[in-house]
Amino acid sequence: MSTTHSAPGRPRPSTVAEHLAGTDQSWHGKVTPDGPFPPQKGRYHLYVGLFCPFAHRANLVRHLKGLTEVVDVSVVKPYPKGDENGWPGWRFPVSGDDSDEYPAATVDRLFGSKFLHEVYFKADPEYKGRYTVPLLWDRETGTAVNNESAELLRDLQTGFNAILPREYAQVTLYPEHLRDKIDEVSEWMQTYLNTGVYKAGFAPGQDEYDKNVVPVFAALNKLEKMVKEYGGPYILGKELTEVDIRAYATLIRFDTVYVQHFKCNLGTIRHDYPQLNNYLKNLYWNVPGFKETTDFRHIKENYTKSHHDINPKAITPMGPFPDVEEGYEPDLSKVRIGGVSMPEVVEWEKKLSA
Repeated sequence: MSTTHSAPGRPRPSTVAEHLAGTDQSWHGKVTPDGPFPPQKGRYHLYVGLFCPFAHRANLVRHLKGLTEVVDVSVVKPYPKGDENGWPGWRFPVSGDDSDEYPAATVDRLFGSKFLHEVYFKADPEYKGRYTVPLLWDRETGTAVNNESAELLRDLQTGFNAILPREYAQVTLYPEHLRDKIDEVSEWMQTYLNTGVYKAGFAPGQDEYDKNVVPVFAALNKLEKMVKEYGGPYILGKELTEVDIRAYATLIRFDTVYVQHFKCNLGTIRHDYPQLNNYLKNLYWNVPGFKETTDFRHIKENYTKSHHDINPKAITPMGPFPDVEEGYEPDLSKVRIGGVSMPEVVEWEKKLSA
């Protein structure tokens, strides 16, 4: 979500071979008992943006795995992002945590940096990639561990089990008996929904927009049916899985941002997708960790005040109201199965595996 500027100076040797100094490559380290990054309370620090759906995944796992007292966080402000190339990138408040400057954003609790790119340059002074969230940092070795959201979604589930109480150590969002299904659904969900909204929203012209908005609603149609088919309360049934983490991070932003800002307006979750709306109510209101990691002000203002080519006046809409409706219905037989019946969407839906 940023740029490719680099700082002067000689590259320092990386602690792990996953990142090649002086390049735009990401870090791919893992917290493991027998690796260079062993699990220890207070050793690791997570940089997130509450606006970012991909950072949201990592922060959600942090809550669900009981890591809030093990891995602390710094939270960047949702805007401004910088110039047309994203420079200088995400920044931190300068006046303190939860300040009047921007509530729920924090100072850089490790280094007191003004910008996130300063943290990246501490790991590699010649880094040429983007300064994205999430970023997991190791205090002990003084370098980045990982900045790939999909890997952190998976690795945070297992990396700290050796030091967690049993009640949290046994929590998994990737149970062995559902792995094939999780992988299958995650693949098309990531392509057509999680990143599909961006492909539609940032389309450079009408043809690209028309091409990319249809699969978004094909994926939503599929998920709407799956919730009912598997019996809920989660997408694959009784167990909360990675599929739910991936889905939630997009669904919670859909009516709030993607409908109007990214022109994904063939339908809304609360009007056209009763099963998904009911599913979203349950996660937000009833499952600890979901509401706590969701900040609608950060979400709304990031998109509306950072994407000047899409929203040049930076006006943030008030709605929808409420942010998430209440009244979860546990008996899914009482909830209508909805969807967008546009022929192009229905035809596209046939391409997606169940």
